[in-house]
Parts: sequence; structure tokens; C-alpha cells
Amino acid sequence: MSSIENKQRVAPVERIWDPTNECMSREELDKLQFARLQETLRRVWERVPCYQAKFRELGLVPEDIRSLADLARLPFTTKEDLRLNYPYGMFAVPLREVVRIHSSSGTTGKPTVVGYSRNDLDNWSELAARFMTAAGVTQDDIVHIAFGYGLFTGAFGLHYGAERIGASVIPMSSGNTDKQLMIMQDYRSSALVCTPSYALTMAERMDKLGIDRSQLSLRVGLFGAEPWSEEMRREIENRLGVIATDNYGLSEVMGPGVAGECQERCGMHVFEDHFLPEIIDPDSGEVLPPGSVGELVLTSLTKEAFPVIRYRTRDITCLDYAPCACGRTLVRMRKTMGRSDDMLIIKGVNVFPTQIEEVLFQVEGCEPHYQLVVDRVGNVDTLEVQVEVCESIFFDEMKKQRAFVEMLEKRLFSTLGVGAKVKLVEPSSITRHEGKAKRVLDKRQL
Repeated sequence: MSSIENKQRVAPVERIWDPTNECMSREELDKLQFARLQETLRRVWERVPCYQAKFRELGLVPEDIRSLADLARLPFTTKEDLRLNYPYGMFAVPLREVVRIHSSSGTTGKPTVVGYSRNDLDNWSELAARFMTAAGVTQDDIVHIAFGYGLFTGAFGLHYGAERIGASVIPMSSGNTDKQLMIMQDYRSSALVCTPSYALTMAERMDKLGIDRSQLSLRVGLFGAEPWSEEMRREIENRLGVIATDNYGLSEVMGPGVAGECQERCGMHVFEDHFLPEIIDPDSGEVLPPGSVGELVLTSLTKEAFPVIRYRTRDITCLDYAPCACGRTLVRMRKTMGRSDDMLIIKGVNVFPTQIEEVLFQVEGCEPHYQLVVDRVGNVDTLEVQVEVCESIFFDEMKKQRAFVEMLEKRLFSTLGVGAKVKLVEPSSITRHEGKAKRVLDKRQL
């Protein structure tokens, strides 16, 4: 048996990870975090005019922060701060020391621009390698990256993380699903990197092409860049035959490498030696106690070129400080419910697309593709859930269709606490996306 065939058939048992950084006591971690926080505060106070102005407005200097408990005294950083200082106003090093520049898509205005020093890139590679190793990737894997390369940070982060581990990397990029599947079969890709929604698009295309999952060598999937439910995880695992793991990052803080699941899959370990997490009330900004659900706020502790203080991510989650069976002592971040700015308010009720997704994935006959259409009729908000169903249901007699719709609407009302109209649409009628899925059409904003 060749070494390639062997590595696909034998689940690797070696785990290359650093217990020095990932298994330290909370006391040791607190000391390390505070020392790095002090250094970061001095850096932004001396070099970033935006932070100088924010600190002066609050009457603060870095020396006023004497413990981690004082973190709440510091100002928040928002995406608007980044846009107001476009493109390089938030950089803490001269441009000659910036060796990489990434940015957001800028679909809602000027993009947010971030920079990396050489040390930043080295840390980024290490952090990506750490969460990929936690997910089970080893140097024997062939990592198929189906994220788009370019200004988006996702592909590069996992690319260099995989290379740091010593794995083989296929920089496929996004799009051309038929070729993706051919490459995965022929090159024997064992780890798949993409958005969870694109993983399901691949699975759907496999069905149409008559490709069975046994014809692939995949064993692990590393999915991120969008919220997804546990029901979607199970769907991906069943259809692709992989262990599906979640990971988290955002370009304003680092890119992928902020947090990632171990093989216990009970939350994403936040790499607290590099990032200081908080949970706040998204409305009041008040820091919430451990275990509370709220908005994630992150402070970078080791970034040189683009440090951020208390960056409001807008992602809704909670932090779990209980011990993990894997041995890591790092806090675990639960799977995000979604972004606070993606949250829909329907008749005064907060609704996340992932809540609807969980209901749909539990009903046999619903395909894993849906779209939410929000509108306002008079002064009343309306929510329509367009969901693809299998052909046997879509072309069924009207009476049975009506019963199916009523069953879905009752389940949605029970979960959401607000009524939603369900519209059944035929298979393959909802637009597929190669990157992040676009789930919501809010006509109230048009």
C-alpha cells in the first residue's frame, strides 16, 4: 500500500499542539494576558491617533489599566472607526514594516483595511496551524482549500496554517464545482476547507453527477466564515462522510485563527494567549458574566501592525470556561448564533437565520437551501421562509402540500415565537453561492 493510500485509510492519532500555550493554568494565562495587554496599550497610545483621541476623551492613559478587571474602562473599537481611518489610519507601524494588506469586500461603503507585519504573519500561521491540528489535520493530510484567494483572509490563513503543520495544500480557490470534485477525487484530498453552505452545494452536485462519497478520500472538514447550525453539521457529515469542525476569525482581528474546535466539538477554543475575549450586552455595552449570551468583543494581544482594543465583532455567542476533555484550558466559544446586525426583528421579536435553519433541517423532505424574505405591509412586519423541498413534495397534490406547509409554520412559530409564512419552491431554484450564503432579503431596507 502506498503512503498516500495508507494515510487516507488510517485515522491519524498524533496531535501536534503546544501544551505550554494551550494548557496553562488560568492564573498563568491571566499574567500573560495582562503583560501583553500593557504592551498593546502602550503601542496604540504612542502610535495610533484614533486611540489617542479615544483615551483622552475618557481621561485615560495606559498606566490607569492595572489589571484585567480594568479592561471594561477602555473604549470600544467599531467597524466605523476603521472606515473613518481608511485606509491606513489604524496602523501602528510605518507602511514599510507592513508586509501584507487585506481588506473586507466594502459592500456597504469603504472597505476595512488591515495590515500585517512579518511577525503578525508568523503568528497567524501558527494560530491557524493550532486550530487545524485541534481539528485533526496532520502532516499526512492533503488540504483542499475552496475559499476564494484575494483580499479575503480565509484562504491565506488556512493555507499557511496547513503548510506550518507540514500538510500538502491544494490552493483550489472557490468556484467551478465540477472541477473541485474532480480534483478532490483525483488528488485524494483528505481535508476540505470552505464555507458550510458551499460544502452542501458540493454534496448536491455530487448527487447530480452520480459521485458517491465513498469515491472521495475526505475525512475532515474545516468550515467557517458564516454561522451554521448543528443540523447543518450533521447534514454535511452524512453527505460528505467527514468529521465537520467549526472555526472562527475575522479580518479586523486576525483572520481565521482566533478560535477553533478540537475533536470533542463542544465549542471553539479561543486562543487566549493572543486574544482577550469578553461578552457584552449588545445594546448597553455592559460586560456580562460568564455563561451569558451576548456580543463577542475581542482585544488583540500580540498584533504589531494592526492592534485592536475591545473590537465589537457583532457576533452573538457565549463563553464556556468549563474544562474540556481534550486537555486544553482555553475558554470555549459556542457556535455563533449569527451577527447582531444580521439579526432580524420581526414584530419586536429577535430572529436569527440559524434558528430557522435548525427547524428546516429537522424536517424530512426539506432541502438544505432556503431564503428569508422580510417585508412590511402597512405597519406590520412579515417574514416569508422560502424553502426548497424534494420533488415528491413539490409536485404532490395541493392538500398534502398545504398540510406540509402548516406543519412547518407551526414548528417555526414554536421555535421563533413569531409567525412566518412558508413558501415551498422547487429543487435548485434558490441561488447557490460559492462563498458566504446570502440568506436574507430584507425589503424593508429597499
